[in-house]
Amino acid sequence: MSNEQTHTGSCFCGSVKLTVSGDPAAMGYCHCESCRRWSAGPVNAFTLWKPESVNITQGTDNIGTYAKTPQSHRKWCKTCGGHIFTEHPSMGLVDVYAAVIPSFPFVADVHVHYQEAVLRIHDGITKLKDVPEEMGGSGESIAE
Repeated sequence: MSNEQTHTGSCFCGSVKLTVSGDPAAMGYCHCESCRRWSAGPVNAFTLWKPESVNITQGTDNIGTYAKTPQSHRKWCKTCGGHIFTEHPSMGLVDVYAAVIPSFPFVADVHVHYQEAVLRIHDGITKLKDVPEEMGGSGESIAE
């Protein structure tokens, strides 16, 4: 039996349910245009997980997919349209949106794609021009 923390989440209407277990690979805020437009907000809070840490427990057949690029397969509920998560095949990670897992203790440690920010956040957390080097970016920090 595992001592891993498990948190439950769902789409807006509850038709699709999921769990995340263990610790995420990273947490933070994304400021890229794609995430802003997808979330309909000025910034998107992300939690990145290894695929085996994310389990769809209900409504798998009710999940729609849209892939604007090969790097991001965005998932939503076909009933309510609620956004649930994004698979990032090239990174080997799944982004479960922080708002989808309300009991998860979200603590951001990075802002990514901050050069595209439309809402400047002065919180003392590292701001990256794009993404970390190990994820294919420059890893370059920029000012708040």
